[in-house]
Amino acid sequence: MGELDDYLATLDGADRDVLSGIRDRTIEIVPDAEQGMSYGMAALRYRGRPLISVRATAKHLSVFPFSPEVVDSVAGALAGYSLSKGTIRFSAEKPLPDDVVTRIVVARRDEIDAALG
Repeated sequence: MGELDDYLATLDGADRDVLSGIRDRTIEIVPDAEQGMSYGMAALRYRGRPLISVRATAKHLSVFPFSPEVVDSVAGALAGYSLSKGTIRFSAEKPLPDDVVTRIVVARRDEIDAALG
C-alpha cells in the first residue's frame, strides 16, 4: 500500500467508496501514477508531479487536481457543486459524475506531459 491507500483505509462507508472510486479511475487512466505526498496530502503523482488528491472532511469530500486550469475546464459541467481555485467539493450523496472525473484526470495528465515535454 501507499500513502493514498493508507489514507483511504482511515475512512468509513460511502466516503471511502466514493474517494476510492476516484483513485481507481485515475489509475485506470494513468497506470504510471504513483502514490506519494503533495502539499501535505496523500496523492497520486505522475512523472514526479502531483496528479490528483482526494480528501474527506466533516462537511464534504474534495478532489484536488493541483491546477486552477483543470478546475476551470470542468466548471461548466459542475453546476450545483462548490468550486474554488484548486478544489472541487462534493458529497457521497452527490458524487462527481464519472465523465467529469475522467476529464479532470486526462486534463491534469496532459498538462503535466505538456510541461515536461
